[in-house]
Amino acid sequence: MFRINDDFRRTQVAIAALFCFLGFQYATWASRLPALKTELGLSEAEVGLLLMACGAGAASSFPLVGPLMRRLGSRRLTFVSALALGLLLLALAVAPNYPVALLVICLDGVAVGCLNVAMNAQGAALEVRYERTALSQLHATFSAGSLGAALLASGMNLWTTSLAAHFGVAAVVLVLLIAYSRPGLLTEDPRPEAAKEDKGRRKLTLPTKVTIWMGLAMAFGTVTEGAMNDWSALYLEDVVKAGAEVAPLGIAVVSVMMVVARLFADGWRTRWGDGRVVRVGSVLAGSGLAVALLVGGVVPTLIGFACVGLGIAAVTPCLYVAAARQGPDALALVAAMGTTGLLAGPAMIGFIAAAGSLLWGMGAVALSALLVSACATRIRWKALGEVPSDAPSGAS
Repeated sequence: MFRINDDFRRTQVAIAALFCFLGFQYATWASRLPALKTELGLSEAEVGLLLMACGAGAASSFPLVGPLMRRLGSRRLTFVSALALGLLLLALAVAPNYPVALLVICLDGVAVGCLNVAMNAQGAALEVRYERTALSQLHATFSAGSLGAALLASGMNLWTTSLAAHFGVAAVVLVLLIAYSRPGLLTEDPRPEAAKEDKGRRKLTLPTKVTIWMGLAMAFGTVTEGAMNDWSALYLEDVVKAGAEVAPLGIAVVSVMMVVARLFADGWRTRWGDGRVVRVGSVLAGSGLAVALLVGGVVPTLIGFACVGLGIAAVTPCLYVAAARQGPDALALVAAMGTTGLLAGPAMIGFIAAAGSLLWGMGAVALSALLVSACATRIRWKALGEVPSDAPSGAS
């Protein structure tokens, strides 16, 4: 593996490997859903339930993540959850029937929830320690991991149809990513004595108002992201009447703009601050989409979709940083609400479309983006380098 002399960059690349890991692991099994459907003899409804099981597992990890973060620290938790994800990928390849596959995917979701919180805590700690923004670029590497998994799946399909062979090769890639990332991660003291005292003192931790506003902003932001991913192509085809060759450009435009925006968003955060980036970005996403819906036509619609990708891209990284600075419980809750929004968003748009039309459904997406900005005004955004008095040393 190559060596980076700069401490900040070395740690940033190590944490980026975790984001790449998560994108790669998820896209690996998601890209082989058709093969899983055939091997297990699943219906469309059973495939949908399989996908829901992963999200449900991630959402249900919330009560588990906070105590694990306090006991193990984010560095150890990333290793444990990443190792579990590698093993679960292999288990899915040899799942003998649908119930076992459902259980494996649900456990996969729990491990995803743990890794998601731990690696974002590492990213937030990196920003605090070096007083430099980094999390937006880290989130961009998740997409890079997904792309790498898609390319591997395509190549493996040319060589063999065996899920075990494909997932075995993918597991090797995952092990390499873990091995590279672990030495460069930030170390932190889990302080088991403090954790025991905290356990005895607090039986139930209620979220603060600020944490609730962060969670709502995250939920509305991921509703916007999830709905655009699932409904943009159908909206172009059914409402705008675009051709079949144009309809897939909807998700492509959103995805490309999100990746590009996340590559540059850390600079925006340094210049203008996280709060302004979230407020202005979500207003751009909501108003741009709303205008596109009112004007109609292929080109205005694609421009509106680009506004969504550009505006909403930095929302999630900024909220993860803000939540991490509130402590592991706040980060776990905000992450869980984000997962819930990602799951509920597409379904909510489907219900609205069924009751009225898909135009109204996409209008709800625009409203959801605007609500992010409204929630963001209720959050006290800490300046870079400002650490809460109760934060652990060297960690978030």
